[in-house]
Amino acid sequence: MRNRTGAARIHALAGVMVLVAAAGVARGETGLVFEAGHPSLQHWLLPERPPYPEDNEPTPERVALGKMLFFDPRLSSDGNMSCASCHNPMFGWSDGLPTARGHKSMVLGRASPTVINTAYNTIQMWDGRKKDLEDQAIGPMEASVEMNTDFDRLFRFLNNNQGYSEAFARAYPGEGINKRTLAKAIASYERTIISNDSPFDRWIRGDASAMTEQQVRGFRIFVDPDKGNCAICHSAPNFTDNGFHNLGLASDGGESADPGRYAIKPVKILKGAFKTPTLRDVALTAPYFHDGSARTLMEVVEHYVKGGVVRERVSPNIRPLNLTAREKQDLVAFMEALTTRHEPVTLPELPLR
Repeated sequence: MRNRTGAARIHALAGVMVLVAAAGVARGETGLVFEAGHPSLQHWLLPERPPYPEDNEPTPERVALGKMLFFDPRLSSDGNMSCASCHNPMFGWSDGLPTARGHKSMVLGRASPTVINTAYNTIQMWDGRKKDLEDQAIGPMEASVEMNTDFDRLFRFLNNNQGYSEAFARAYPGEGINKRTLAKAIASYERTIISNDSPFDRWIRGDASAMTEQQVRGFRIFVDPDKGNCAICHSAPNFTDNGFHNLGLASDGGESADPGRYAIKPVKILKGAFKTPTLRDVALTAPYFHDGSARTLMEVVEHYVKGGVVRERVSPNIRPLNLTAREKQDLVAFMEALTTRHEPVTLPELPLR
């Protein structure tokens, strides 16, 4: 993976933290100084450019091709379902449904995760069965319950379509049109779907007016291990640990419960465990949890305050929280401050022939 700016930032921040410690700056129990722009907070800023594989550096040609493919329903077997059907920019790059709809509107068992900032993930999907964006991009097409793509038909169409054949030749000269280049193009577009300029980011950079007092209080609660303890899983900088946890959801009870990560890696603690989603732009992506069981951010907070519902296999990090009504409202206000104001998405003009 190439990410020189990210590596440079890590080294720079390490030096800053040493200097801050040597200066004896007054800190809270979390080791953070809750002042806009303070050096102790800079690790919450994302690297300016997400990592990418050596053989798939994003270029304008690759991104343009990937955007066409992402929004083109002709990739599905029925010609009526695209990547954007489940990852719609109007719904925070999710679909606004409790759980996804697949082939012939089949109701699926898990919510559509947002595509926002998946470029920074080290593992993909609710159960982590895909290792990177290229691996993930082809998955819904291969799944009979999702896009159910007929690849022989699809590749005949793409090769015989002048617009697409020329676009592939520009983006991946000499590599042809196949599953690999199809996935690489879609992944290149997905790496442009980034949230990194929220009020929280601007506050971290030094704009004291970017967050309200309530939102700053919410951030304190979020990182405080004796209060919200949220950052233990929703960690810096992308608000995820890329790990898997059983949250004690009501749907986790009984033998028919979704095994989650356990189906991929059969370790007892991973029964009913699902990947920690990013909280960036989370106010746009309701409903919440892998089963879509929480309609609002306040319902999410209330679930954690209770310490879960089904405690049989709950993650050790999930415990009842002692939060006042005001503190719960502060937490929600902070999560709302993680929303970037994006430019409207312009739909691509798809090649007809």
